[in-house]
Amino acid sequence: MADIGVSFPVTLWATGFAIMVIGGLVKGTLGVGLPLVVVPMLSLFVPAPQAMGLLMMPVLLSNLWQTIEGGNVTRGVRRFGWLIVMQLVVTVGTVHFTRNLSLHGFNVMLALVVISAVVMMVFGHSFEVHPSRERWTGPAVGGVAGFMAGVSSLTGPILITYLMALRLRREEFIGAISIIYLFGAIPMYGAMLWYGRFGIDEVLLSFLTLVPMLVGLQAGRAIRHRLSEVIFRRLLLGLLTVLSVLLIVK
Repeated sequence: MADIGVSFPVTLWATGFAIMVIGGLVKGTLGVGLPLVVVPMLSLFVPAPQAMGLLMMPVLLSNLWQTIEGGNVTRGVRRFGWLIVMQLVVTVGTVHFTRNLSLHGFNVMLALVVISAVVMMVFGHSFEVHPSRERWTGPAVGGVAGFMAGVSSLTGPILITYLMALRLRREEFIGAISIIYLFGAIPMYGAMLWYGRFGIDEVLLSFLTLVPMLVGLQAGRAIRHRLSEVIFRRLLLGLLTVLSVLLIVK
């Protein structure tokens, strides 16, 4: 859809609102998963690059808040600096080399990333990385995350899997993931804007997506202790698998 603005039909506005609520619900329940759910769902109704742009402000502001709240930015950057640098370089390079990719190509690549995310969510907990290996595993993970960011904006699965494999304490995990997310999201969205993957219209509309996202976030927090996380994760994996198939055949 070339024009993204007030010309949207009411049904599409309602659908977008509902999708953002669902994304916030997942994040409120599991603590992660906002872009992973919202981008592929929105991509069924608008072009995938525009769907990525519509999440710009929720992603940036939420990660900035978590980074400030977590503190220890200097220590996090020192430990994961090479991962962040490699992610930045590969992200910008991937956005550059995929700038002329067709919409169907974006859908297929997005679907492959989502399928990879499902696999990592199923098997990721079984991996363990000793801190002594971080010197080479960090940049390698950063490269993979950069590629995933450049084609889909979805870096969560690989980064979460890696940090869980390091067996970080809860506070360390939250601080590290927020810093890596923030330093990865800024160049990612900057490169996408520079190369025209989406425009100012999407950026402005992304401010509006904060409202339904917060609605879903609060609802997710309310049901977090009432719904079995195992069942919720299985439903989420099923949803993501169906979305992947739909994106491929779209």
